Amino acid sequence: MAKAATRSPARDALSLRVGRRIREARTRASLTQQEVAGERYTKAYVSALENGLIRPSVAALDYLASRLGTTPGWLMASEQPTWTRLEADLELAAGNWLKAADAYAELLETSVEHGARAEILRGQAEAFARLDRGAEAVKAASQAVELFEATGREVDAALAGYWLSAGFYYQDNVAEAKAILTAILGKVRAGLRVEPDFKLRLLMALSSNESRDGNHQIALSYLEEVRALADTLDDRRRAAFLFDLAYSYCESGDFEAAIRTGYASLALYAASSTTIEMAKVENEMALAHLGAGSVARAAELAAAAHERFAAAGDSRLLAHVLDTEAQIAAARGEWKEALRLGGEALELAEKSGNVDAQAQALLTSARAHVALGDAGTAEVSFVAAADVARRLRRRALLKRVLTEWADHRAELGDHELAFKLTREALAADS
Repeated sequence: MAKAATRSPARDALSLRVGRRIREARTRASLTQQEVAGERYTKAYVSALENGLIRPSVAALDYLASRLGTTPGWLMASEQPTWTRLEADLELAAGNWLKAADAYAELLETSVEHGARAEILRGQAEAFARLDRGAEAVKAASQAVELFEATGREVDAALAGYWLSAGFYYQDNVAEAKAILTAILGKVRAGLRVEPDFKLRLLMALSSNESRDGNHQIALSYLEEVRALADTLDDRRRAAFLFDLAYSYCESGDFEAAIRTGYASLALYAASSTTIEMAKVENEMALAHLGAGSVARAAELAAAAHERFAAAGDSRLLAHVLDTEAQIAAARGEWKEALRLGGEALELAEKSGNVDAQAQALLTSARAHVALGDAGTAEVSFVAAADVARRLRRRALLKRVLTEWADHRAELGDHELAFKLTREALAADS
C-alpha cells in the first residue's frame, strides 16, 4: 500500500491541495476515512493524504475519486478555476451531471458576488438532484433560494425552489417536496411571470409526488392540466409527460391505459435518443404488461431495460428492473429464480441507496419464500418491507405489503395479526 504514494519531504502545495479536496469530498459524501479507503488502502493512508503528508499515485487518485463520487481532475485542480461559468452551464445542459457538479463546486471556491453565487448554487443543486444526491441538492438549493429572495429575484427563487423540492423528493421527504411545489404553483397562478415550460414542470413534479404518495387520482388531475398545455411541449418533455401519465395509470390499476400511453412515450424517447429515459419507460411498460397478464411481452421489455441500464452503468435503476424480472419469474411460477433475482435486486438497491427498490424487492422475496414454504424467512421479509414502506410513506406500496402479509398470516391461522394488518392496510388507503 505504501507504494501507491510518493513521499513529500515538506508538505508541498499540490499534496496539501489534493489532501484538502479529498477531505472536502469525503465530508460532502458523509463517508469515514475507512469507507473511502475501502479494501485497497487503509484509514491511515487516507489520513496521511488529507494532511498533505504524501502524494497519491495516479492509480490511487482514480480509485479514491470513484469512491468519493468525483474525478481525479477535480482532486488535483489548481486553486485558480479551470472552469468558466459558461462551461459549467454547458456541461449541465449536455447532461454531464458529475462534471457540472464538480465545475460548480470549483466556481464556488472563488470570490463571486451574491447574484452570481446564487445562480451557481442553483446549477449545482440541479446537478446533484439529477445524480439523486438529495441531501447535497437541498443544501445548495436552499442557499440559492435564500440569496435570490434577499435580492428580490422571485422568479429565480422559484426556479431554485423547484430543485429544492427535487432534493427532498430524492430524500423520500414527499411532504416537504409537495409543500414547496404547491407554494410555487400558488405564486405562479397568482401572477408570478415564469416561462410556460416551468409551469408544466411544476405540474408534472406535483403529479410525480402525488403518485409516490399513493394519491393517483390527484396525480392524474395534475397530468390532465398538463395535457391541456401539451401542445407547447417539445418531444422530450411530451415523452416525460406521457411516462408520468403511464406510471399513474399503472399504479391505479388501469393497465390498458398505461400500455397505450407508455408506448407513445417510448416512441418519443426513441426519437430523441434518450437511453436512460427509454429504459425507464420499458421497465414501466413491463410492469403494465405483467399486470395485464402478458408475461412474455413483459419479459421482452424488462430484458431491453436491463440491457440499457447495465450498459449505462446505472445500478440504482438496474435494481428496479431486476425486481421486475423477479416478478415476471414469479408470474411464471419459477419461484427459485424469482428469489434469486429478488436477492440481486435487494443487494443492488442497498448498495446504491435506492430505498424504493429495496422495499419492492423485499416484498417480491417475501412472496417467493411463501411459495417455497419458508414461512419464517417470508415473515422477516414482510416485516422489513413494511418498515421501509412506512418510512417512505408510500401508501400504495404499504397497502400491498400489508395485504399480502395479512393473507399469509391468515393462511397460517394467525387471524388476530391478519386482522390487525388488514386494518392498517385499509387505513393506509384512506
